[in-house]
Formats: sequence, structure tokens, C-alpha cells
Amino acid sequence: MSTAESGLEQLYPFLYGGRKERGADDRALLESVRQKARDSVEAKEAFFAANEVAVVEMARAIAGVYRGNGRMFAMGNGGSSCDAAHFAVEFLHPVTTGRPALSALHLADPVMITAVANDTGFKNIFVRQLIAQARPGDGLIGFSTSGHSENLLAAFARAKAMGLVTLGLAGHDGGTMATSADLDRCLVVRTDSIHRIQETHVVIYHILWDLVHTLLADDRGSLPAEAP
Repeated sequence: MSTAESGLEQLYPFLYGGRKERGADDRALLESVRQKARDSVEAKEAFFAANEVAVVEMARAIAGVYRGNGRMFAMGNGGSSCDAAHFAVEFLHPVTTGRPALSALHLADPVMITAVANDTGFKNIFVRQLIAQARPGDGLIGFSTSGHSENLLAAFARAKAMGLVTLGLAGHDGGTMATSADLDRCLVVRTDSIHRIQETHVVIYHILWDLVHTLLADDRGSLPAEAP
């Protein structure tokens, strides 16, 4: 049995060793559900216990972008690209009545990505979009479970040079993102589970969205509220 198979057997013993009683399989599956739910809750609790002040400070940074009439850009790869899209749509299409729509762009146009990747390399897929669209005072947020994504790091470097506010959400130990001078702030979910990292990222940016609108509340008199 390979090392990978051995690891899977420890996690899901009911799938190995021949045919087993259905009831035993069901009990094992239910315990797996409970364990993963506990792990997810514990990962979130641990993150916010250690980073609640940092979350507020990141919200202040995003609110500052909007106070200056800037826009937020969001980026990521794979599942983290989905988180970047979710972040953007929260600000573009607020679900709470009376909160204004705020400009946020997901850097994921497939035509642009494939053109740049084909011509100059995958490392530049976000850089080229920022060069064309971003301006000083805008903000860039990047999502990465590892913190080592080369194309995100290249984009952060260019964004910093262009005068953007640079923010990151990472996992594991934060990788290069956590120590890079090109990021103004980076929140790190310190777990080795990609699933727990991404689940916690969702909660973080939902809270960021709410905090940003709270911080901008004093400015809303001059901003038309969007219809629900």
C-alpha cells in the first residue's frame, strides 16, 4: 500500500478491508461529518482570537480606498479565484438594504488571462490587468491558501509600485505573502487544511464587507442607496 493510500485508510477506515456492515459505515461517515464540522469551527475561532484587531485594520484600509473614490481589485487561483469573485460581488451587489454598491473588480477575464499567459507567461496574468485598469489609491486584495502564488506576488509588487493599497489572505504559515514588503497587510489562517483555510477566508471577507460599510456610514449622506 502506498503512503497516500495508507493516509486515506487512517482517515476513512470504513472504505478499506473488504465489505462491512452498512450501519458501521454510516456511523463512521457521521463521525467524519462531526469531526470536520468541529475542525472548521475551531479553525475560525483560533483565527479570530489571534487576529480580530488585524481584521479591523484591514477593513479600515479598504474603507480608506473607497473614501478616496478608489476601486478594489481581487485576484486568486483556482478555489481562491472563486473567493476573489465572491469578495467582489459582495461590494458590487450589497444584499443589505440601504448599503451602497462599491466598485470591486475580479481579475479573471478568461480571454485576457489566456492571452497574457500565452504571450508573456502565467506569472503576468494579473500584472497586465492592473497596468491597464488600476490607478494610485485603488486597492488590491489577493487570496492564496499557500501564500506562495507567483502571479499574485508579481501583481502585489506592481501594485505597490503603482501606489495601490495591497492586502492578502493566506493560509498555512502565510508563505511569501506574509513577509513580503509588497503587501501592506496579510491575514493568515494557520492550518494545513486547504478546506479549513478557504472556509475561514469566506467568513473573513464577509466580516470585512460589513465592517467597511460600518466605517463608511458617516459618508453615506452623499451616496445614493441602491434599491434592494
